Amino acid sequence: RVRDRRNRGAGGFRRAAAVTARAPTEPPPPDDDRARPRSASRLPAALRGVRAAVVFFTRVPVGGFPYRPEDWAWAAAHWPLVGWLVGGFSGGLFRLLLPVGPLPSAFLVLGASLLITGAMHEDGLADTSDALGGGHDTSRVLAILKDSRIGVFGGAALCVSIGVRAALIARLGAANLWALPIVGCAARVGPVWLMARLPYVTALAEAKSAAVARARLTQALVATAWLGASAAGAIALGCASAGRLAVLVLAMALTTLVTGWRYRRRAGGITGDFLGATEQIGEIAALAVLAWSSE
Repeated sequence: RVRDRRNRGAGGFRRAAAVTARAPTEPPPPDDDRARPRSASRLPAALRGVRAAVVFFTRVPVGGFPYRPEDWAWAAAHWPLVGWLVGGFSGGLFRLLLPVGPLPSAFLVLGASLLITGAMHEDGLADTSDALGGGHDTSRVLAILKDSRIGVFGGAALCVSIGVRAALIARLGAANLWALPIVGCAARVGPVWLMARLPYVTALAEAKSAAVARARLTQALVATAWLGASAAGAIALGCASAGRLAVLVLAMALTTLVTGWRYRRRAGGITGDFLGATEQIGEIAALAVLAWSSE
């Protein structure tokens, strides 16, 4: 099963097609634990969701199958935690590669993060840019989102996203060791709130990621708590000021509100690709806040 997962191409939330194919289409009765490992059946969905989040949002082979529908539903709550872990790895790698030079190291770190996440967020940004840039009505927007090809809008968006993030990471320098975990965590909170507040507009028959995208207020609050814990840790260690992190939170809120308003107006709600696009915009905004010089 893990081997099959490695063969999937990047597809934003569309890569959930393979994931949900492994999950039982009909969960066994509550009193029937034969369909899953006994140890897994004893864990509450909120905890199983941590492992499910790593499975869904990265290519790290942590196993744990089969996952219950409620496990997948809780995965979204821990998406910021996954971002913190990916950011922590990226920050450590940047510190290790820093003698190569800030900008080359930044590009190498971004390349490593693409491998870890399967470029699912970048794929969402590209598809969203093509759809919103080339779609003249809702039906056309949704049709473009289903097209696996990348157009001019998508290609340009990827170039801007990767280039700007690399430049900002290079500017942060050694501070990436603590900055990238916070950025990875913060950028993933907004999409969870979009899941909780906006309808999922992909047809149910085609919405293979619907189980993960069913986040509600509880999951959104847990996601926010992960950001709060990350920020509190950075303040306690003297890595960043409370004022700087407050501006970062405000930037994430504005990013979420603006993108959510745009998705609602153009498509009537969200899709997996839209969530990936919001994560990418959030990363750029968070990096810009942390790299902003007061001089």
